[in-house]
Amino acid sequence: MPKNVTKVVYKPDTQSTDEYMLIVNPTEFKKWKSGDTTIPLAEVVDSFEIFHSTQGNQGYLGRPSKQQLDTTFGTSKDVEVIKILLEKGKEQSGEGFHSAMFSMNATRGSAILDSKGKGLSGI
Repeated sequence: MPKNVTKVVYKPDTQSTDEYMLIVNPTEFKKWKSGDTTIPLAEVVDSFEIFHSTQGNQGYLGRPSKQQLDTTFGTSKDVEVIKILLEKGKEQSGEGFHSAMFSMNATRGSAILDSKGKGLSGI
């Protein structure tokens, strides 16, 4: 079972399914959002990774290109984009990422390569 995470989600356009998100520390984010910008960003965000989905928040998460960031936010510098996301984004709590998302395809079978035609009995 994945641990709960808090995301900040930003939709640049209400009609678009594009979403940009960050994983944040909820208590530090609330302090930062209420005006305490003396808190270092490293304590507010879980990591300096920005995620992007073209299918809403239920879609596949990927990393946006520098061109996507520049087009949407006017800059491709991660710190500047993160500040914009923190200021304009909405906080969402929910389940984290399942570790099975990143595992190998279980239907591919074992990692043993049999090139002799004997099946696994020859091992």
